[in-house]
Amino acid sequence: MKEDAPERRASSPSASRLLLGLARAPGALLDGGWWPRSADPVVELPGLVLALQGHGPPGDHGPVTHIMLRVSDWDSRPRRLRIEGVEGLTDTRVVRLSWFDTLPAGLLTVIYADGHRVDLLTVPPDTEETAAWAAMRQAARAGEDVQTPDTSAESAQECGWESEGGRLRDQEE
Repeated sequence: MKEDAPERRASSPSASRLLLGLARAPGALLDGGWWPRSADPVVELPGLVLALQGHGPPGDHGPVTHIMLRVSDWDSRPRRLRIEGVEGLTDTRVVRLSWFDTLPAGLLTVIYADGHRVDLLTVPPDTEETAAWAAMRQAARAGEDVQTPDTSAESAQECGWESEGGRLRDQEE
């Protein structure tokens, strides 16, 4: 029997830049946005898991057990990730990671022990700060019918510019 890839472990989780909506409205496609500092899942995902575990009432959905990611959004593809300090200083949890070519660009799905899921827009690490926060705010708006490809940092920056009185030139001019 072939063993899965060895568990990867991050030495110190990256502080998470995460913005979540208050509640997922019916028809909403995203729960919020996340802006990692790099495309290294071993460095970035522990901070995200710790931030999500701290969101909402304790024990509300149980621990994060699984994360689904798009292959081309990340530099490496570990199958498991050991995360320390989830519940307390001595607690260690292993989160399973699954990799897909078919997920929309920028989509990351987190699954909790009770089956609850959180769908996040993942803003590319090299995105300019104002555009990244605008994209995360747009993704976190409850009830918005926003899809991940349309919620890119670039389109969020353009939407913000237009709402502030600017106007994009028509492409056919």
